[in-house]
Amino acid sequence: MRIVWLVFLGLVAGLLGWALWPRQHSAAPDGPTLVPTRQTAYVISNATPPRADSIVAFAMRQLGTNYCYAGSTPETGFDCSGFVNYVFARYKVPVPHSTALLIDVGRPVPRTQARPGDIVVFTGTAQTATTPGHAGIVLSQPGEPLRFIHSSSARKESGVKISQVEGTDYERRFMQVRRVL
Repeated sequence: MRIVWLVFLGLVAGLLGWALWPRQHSAAPDGPTLVPTRQTAYVISNATPPRADSIVAFAMRQLGTNYCYAGSTPETGFDCSGFVNYVFARYKVPVPHSTALLIDVGRPVPRTQARPGDIVVFTGTAQTATTPGHAGIVLSQPGEPLRFIHSSSARKESGVKISQVEGTDYERRFMQVRRVL
């Protein structure tokens, strides 16, 4: 969003400068006078890191998309890691389409310091599960209850939705928060 504002303010400043710049309307008797100009090109680099708010906003646009085992597109539906992979791939941030591998991307972050755009990883649903089995993207700010967006296979309300960790079974299943941005 900052880039949009910077571009907007740059355009406004350019238009004001052009409108207020003193113009010379006199022409030389021998013909027009050529004044050298300098062209300026503005290039927005694709190498700039994506902003977490952009990733979260794009993830939110997928709300309601169907769940599909091994799915990785809105047309077919998503599984949890396919959803995370799809959202981050939109901003050229490589993350695997495998929950077992998501536990190793980026760097670990304490749960209390989780912020929007981080990846949260949980065990599977079995009571004895100890390996990664589910993942989502953090929506909440540090200090708030941990909320995340994910693609769920739950019998009721399956698909891309928002859930909370505290006070739910996700609290028991919580493994780690990973920061990739």
